[in-house]
Amino acid sequence: MTTKTKQPTADANATAPLLTEEQILKMGEKDYMNEAQLAFFRARLKQLEKELLQNADDTTEHLRETVLVPDPADRATIEEEHALELRTRDRERKLIKKVQQSIARIDEGDYGWCEETGEAIGIPRLLARPTATLSLEAQQRRELKQKLYGD
Repeated sequence: MTTKTKQPTADANATAPLLTEEQILKMGEKDYMNEAQLAFFRARLKQLEKELLQNADDTTEHLRETVLVPDPADRATIEEEHALELRTRDRERKLIKKVQQSIARIDEGDYGWCEETGEAIGIPRLLARPTATLSLEAQQRRELKQKLYGD
């Protein structure tokens, strides 16, 4: 079991090539959240943030393009598509906040460690969900508690 120890934060201007997912998965526990891994996740989070912001810009441009359609059914379809697009962007807006918080956690040296237990979240979980703040076990406990007692 790996527990949190303060590691130096990754340098945002590092010139070393980024690791691949395979290389990160092959690393041992002693290498957990070393500078190379932090640089990898910082780059992944920055790319995700860039994509989400681009999607928001695209949506703004798309919604500005007003097309007057005389048929009420066509108008309703267009409005429903816009509503769906706005709901998607709202979810992405919340995800942008989580991405930015994860980048801040990298800067603070807390990234990759469970907020509740202080144990390692784990590389496979972070690869699947780079914004994770809880270990799988802590997340399952939280979801069970929410299911039983509500929010």
